Amino acid sequence: MFETSITVVGRIITDLRRRVVGDQEVISFRMASNSRRRTAEGTWEPGHSLYITVNCWGKLVTGVGAGLYKGASVIAVGTVHTSEYEDRDGAKRSSLEMRATAVGPDLARVIARIEQPPQSHHADSAESTGDSEQDAEVQARDDGSDDDADDDSGAGGMA
Repeated sequence: MFETSITVVGRIITDLRRRVVGDQEVISFRMASNSRRRTAEGTWEPGHSLYITVNCWGKLVTGVGAGLYKGASVIAVGTVHTSEYEDRDGAKRSSLEMRATAVGPDLARVIARIEQPPQSHHADSAESTGDSEQDAEVQARDDGSDDDADDDSGAGGMA
């Protein structure tokens, strides 16, 4: 079966909806992608809008559930299909849906801090050098680099 890949840049326009289907969790949300175009006079006017339901399965459930929300600027990548259904009045309708393979914040519109999921105890001990002074120095460097991300001088009003 042919699957159509798509990348959509836009905003989440609904609350995230977490549910269980069979024995798997899924998070779904609607997003909108709006275009605009320049007129002959040089001003901008609204263009067309794309509305799509994004379904996140597997490992995406944890990250999307923890980090995204209604109103967030996001980039979603996945395969797209049309879902057909009947509305309350019995009229046939269709909706565009995406099975997401990747979803994340649009870093052109927001500032995000990336957090790795907790690792097992074995992985933590492998990172330690055994030298507490050197480990403290590495921790201090890591803490210092986070301060740079909070500095207003480079990213002023980008949010």
